[in-house]
Amino acid sequence: MVSIQLSQARTIAGLIALSVVLTGCGMFGHGRDSSTPGAPARTGGISSDSAQASPQEDLTATEAAIETARAQAGTPAPDASIIRPDAPKSYTVKPGDTLWGVASMFLKDAYLWPEVWIINPQVKNPHLIYPGDTLALAYGANGRPQISLQSGGAARLNPRLRSSELEGAIPTIPYSSIAAFLSKPAVLSKEQIRNAPQVLAFREKHLVGGSGNEIYVKDLNAPVNSRYSVVHIGEALVDPDDGDVVGYEGIYTASAAVVRTDDISKAVLSDSARETLAGDKLIAVDNQTPLNFVISAPPANLEGRIISVMDGTFLIGQYQVVVINRGTRDGVVPGNVMAVDQAGEVVTERKTGYFGNPFGKKIQLPSERAGTMLVFKTFDRISYGLIVGASSEIHVADYVRNP
Repeated sequence: MVSIQLSQARTIAGLIALSVVLTGCGMFGHGRDSSTPGAPARTGGISSDSAQASPQEDLTATEAAIETARAQAGTPAPDASIIRPDAPKSYTVKPGDTLWGVASMFLKDAYLWPEVWIINPQVKNPHLIYPGDTLALAYGANGRPQISLQSGGAARLNPRLRSSELEGAIPTIPYSSIAAFLSKPAVLSKEQIRNAPQVLAFREKHLVGGSGNEIYVKDLNAPVNSRYSVVHIGEALVDPDDGDVVGYEGIYTASAAVVRTDDISKAVLSDSARETLAGDKLIAVDNQTPLNFVISAPPANLEGRIISVMDGTFLIGQYQVVVINRGTRDGVVPGNVMAVDQAGEVVTERKTGYFGNPFGKKIQLPSERAGTMLVFKTFDRISYGLIVGASSEIHVADYVRNP
């Protein structure tokens, strides 16, 4: 039986290895340094590299596949240059910390965390870090940096005896930065608009509605006391690559609580931010977006643009939410980390000819690195991202790409 399972694991490993080779990203390739035969990989979204070598047979199918992919691709392993000069030798996780913040304490680029994090195979979900955990920075025999769980906090107890996932792990990004966006959507996809119920009319012949007013809603299939955000459809968001409309601005007007369901349902408005109009859409409050992402790279050679920013600001900074013109159909998933490059300006080359003409041809200046973005929610053609680092000004139309 064991030999059959081992054979099946190796077969699966081969298939996964082929997939990784075709679609993997070198920066986030996990596993052994190609110059160090026999060094094992520990991965599952966040990788590890043990200081001691382990036999190939001790690896899971996925680990063996990743190891094989790295060997075939010849991807170099990270070295000490990715560690911050002021990185602590150890750090005890505190309530309120985020994975991104902890990673930034140790690494010059936090998105490289998967390359140095040592997975503990005894822990059911080794990607989660809890308050009270002590993380230690060390270097393997080959000089590779590695961060591991030195000691677990009281919340972990004995990981071998745990039968269900613990609550209270630190989130990847600050919840406060996206909470308002999740409950009050600022961008609507075509699918949301197509399927969302809409305000049909107001009771007592009002032309507009505010807090305390009752509304009649068409196509609402929800139980009494269900809560919705009422959103006015704003300007279209256009993909600059092909000119297609990929979404619409959603302007929050009020909250709505269902008080009666029928062919024409009734709801009452509250927490009004502006007037509600007939035709406005009811969007279910979304609190299902996970906050613990496995940090990963987007598909290789992916490039997109920022097409909108929340709050209507012109300059974009850290912990602001943006919309990009890439989504699930492009392979983007929550947890993808992307570099943000400031689009280069178009300048005119100045020339002085025989007649003194100072004007020349137009020249596109190169893009410059401006920050880092983490995707936290995806749709077919758009994704929502949080700017987790900004070294200079970021604007709508700037580029996002593999870090």
